[in-house]
Amino acid sequence: MKIDFDGIQAFVVIAELGGFNKAAEHMHVTQTALTRRIQKLESYLGLKLLDRTTRYVELTAVGRDFLPQARVIVSEMTAAVGRLKDMSKYSRGSFTLACVPTMAAHILPKLIREYAETSPKNRIRLLDATSYEVRDAVLSSQAELGIGVHGEQHPDLIETPLFDDPLMFFCRESNPLSRMKSVTWSDMSGAELIVVSNLTATRVFMDYQLAKRGISLSGAYEVQHHATAISLVAAGVGCAILPASTFQEGDRPGVRRIPLVSPVVKRKVILVRRRNSTLSPAAEAFYELVKRTHGKIDQETAPD
Repeated sequence: MKIDFDGIQAFVVIAELGGFNKAAEHMHVTQTALTRRIQKLESYLGLKLLDRTTRYVELTAVGRDFLPQARVIVSEMTAAVGRLKDMSKYSRGSFTLACVPTMAAHILPKLIREYAETSPKNRIRLLDATSYEVRDAVLSSQAELGIGVHGEQHPDLIETPLFDDPLMFFCRESNPLSRMKSVTWSDMSGAELIVVSNLTATRVFMDYQLAKRGISLSGAYEVQHHATAISLVAAGVGCAILPASTFQEGDRPGVRRIPLVSPVVKRKVILVRRRNSTLSPAAEAFYELVKRTHGKIDQETAPD
């Protein structure tokens, strides 16, 4: 069923202003055009809504019954269109962002604060997820955007590189290696290592890069999350190899973050969206913000 909104709007304005002349002026149309709208609506309904003579215009009984409903239709449609225009003009709205947990410590809060300054009325729903789950969330439209780790390229995703995130060595200040400006992979032989599960994209990437160079590592402890590894390091349980973005010097008293060299291994952090999919205005504004600031992010995650 096709709804004749122009006709319903014309009917409401005529009823409220009491005549075709005033209604035509209010709607910036000719009286002839306004008459055609009413005639078209009445023809479609098969009912008379207005009785019109040369001296007056009044609602029929059916018109009086229909007027309250017609007002609601016009009001709701006007409000809905107004919201869409605001979304377009001011990039207003809400969206869902899937993100790997390591970004939530420092980088994501800064981005969200900057986004909030330019789009204070917008809302972001965050999905904490592994890099694989981030990609799945974007592909399934659970999230419009995702921040994850570069892996196998998917044909239905657009990937924007954000920054290189080097792996670093984390230990207590009491550890003999804590006084070094950099640590080699061979320096860690014999260390009580806390490793992150091999189900994470970072661990898969690290193992692959080290295997190419004939380096293998085994950990005394295995955890699922980077935050758990940092807590164990802070407690003196052992040392850990984690992305630089996980932690900044000074976050935990007594914990050091030291560059890993020979070789330097970096994971690539990316921004992902679905190919051939139009972002909502709110998501588009965040997408452009992240692309503009990714150079600054790269500097912030660089080793000390």
